[in-house]
Amino acid sequence: MTKFSDLDLNPKVLKAVEEAGYETPTPIQAGAIPAALQGRDVLGIAQTGTGKTASFTLPMIHMLARGRARARMPRSLVLCPTRELAAQVAENFDTYAKHVKLTKALLIGGVSFKEQDLLIDKGVDVLIATPGRLLDHFERGKLLLTGVQVMVVDEADRMLDMGFIPDIERIFSLTPFTRQTLFFSATMAPEIERITNTFLSNPERIEVARQATASETIEQGVVMFKASRRDREGSEKRKVLRALIEAEGEKCTNAIVFCNRKTDVDITAKSLKKYGMDAAPIHGDLDQSQRTRTLDAFRNNELKILVASDVAARGLDVPSVSHVFNFDVPSHAEDYVHRIGRTGRAGRDGKTLMICVPKDEKNFDAIEKLLQKDIPRVENPLKSEENPDRAQSDETPEAEAAPKPERRSRKPRAERAERPERQERAERPEPAERPEPKETAAAAPEPQERPQRSERPERSEAPKPQEKPARGRGGRGRSGGGDSKVVGMGDHMPQFIALSFDERRAS
Repeated sequence: MTKFSDLDLNPKVLKAVEEAGYETPTPIQAGAIPAALQGRDVLGIAQTGTGKTASFTLPMIHMLARGRARARMPRSLVLCPTRELAAQVAENFDTYAKHVKLTKALLIGGVSFKEQDLLIDKGVDVLIATPGRLLDHFERGKLLLTGVQVMVVDEADRMLDMGFIPDIERIFSLTPFTRQTLFFSATMAPEIERITNTFLSNPERIEVARQATASETIEQGVVMFKASRRDREGSEKRKVLRALIEAEGEKCTNAIVFCNRKTDVDITAKSLKKYGMDAAPIHGDLDQSQRTRTLDAFRNNELKILVASDVAARGLDVPSVSHVFNFDVPSHAEDYVHRIGRTGRAGRDGKTLMICVPKDEKNFDAIEKLLQKDIPRVENPLKSEENPDRAQSDETPEAEAAPKPERRSRKPRAERAERPERQERAERPEPAERPEPKETAAAAPEPQERPQRSERPERSEAPKPQEKPARGRGGRGRSGGGDSKVVGMGDHMPQFIALSFDERRAS
């Protein structure tokens, strides 16, 4: 069996590896390190959790042990898709290079430019960065990439998913053509293969496992769940998640819960906290300081459940994760492999459970097709509690008889037959009751006062009844003779208005 001592590494590097507790390299390390030490380009394809970080960190430290970096001109460059993965690579570099005098700089978002500029100005041997922040420093004139001897692209397929491929191509064009390139990915999409054919020169291809395969030490399972109502799907899924976590009991020492959306990450974390579980969220919208504190608490076993988006699915090395729960089925089948790869690392046993709703069955079929095997179905832990009640309510004669009166009451024929009888019964007592309010009304003083209030027409000396038919439409007066009075106008009417009406009558 191959050991690290057989890989011709620098004795100071071997000493640091032994102090870290490693003796035997993983298959990807055993294949990539010798080729990298020979100066060849390397294309490494391996599932997550197989030690790809050490595959490029150890030979890079070995080759950079001699020499010194110039100001603003790093000697090596490591590109990572996320801040957390870049920080993890920096930690590994510190672990393996503690006996070698090498400097490093970490360029990630959420950190002040000023501190990073000071490190670059002093000169760094290893520059670990995310593509966006690296290009920001370059465009500000604070960085030159013409001195890069070794360039590493880690988690290239994740770079593709996050839309970093144009940035990667630009960064490649800024580095020397004579550089050595180490390219690592868990899957080989067509776009990734195109980049490797363009920027890698006769690479040593190392594929230690079939593309996008899960570790055999991980026990997988899925709960096929259907909500009672569409608007209750989220709350009922969270109830199933809590039941799955409680069912594992003491076996679940710590766990990562993955959600597709950032809003679901926050809601799920709050729900777990509400029911007494130690949980905290992590996603791209949080401050870098908060994300760092949350990850450190999870690594130090101060936090039991980490609710995360796919920002934490790639490359995070927490060796003792016992469980992974997929609250949502990932939209990309490859993401499932990376999610469950957070457990069962370095040969340990792990368990992963997923909740699948009807709308996600298409994505679930794609995952099984990628894995080339069926994921075992797990019974819903709430089914034993819910089904007896449902069966009782559906099978009892009371439940069957309950809707029948409603159906009868909806029939229009029965209502039409009853309506005449009801109307006759309701009309019969009315004539006997109507005289009573009349007598009371006659005895009351109010009706006697009402005629007095309506005596206003007598005061204005209204025309006699025989003159009323003389009114015409529109208020015209049609009285005969030379009478100039117009009904309704009064005696105060000016004479010239009466003349106009007389002219109309003459016409």
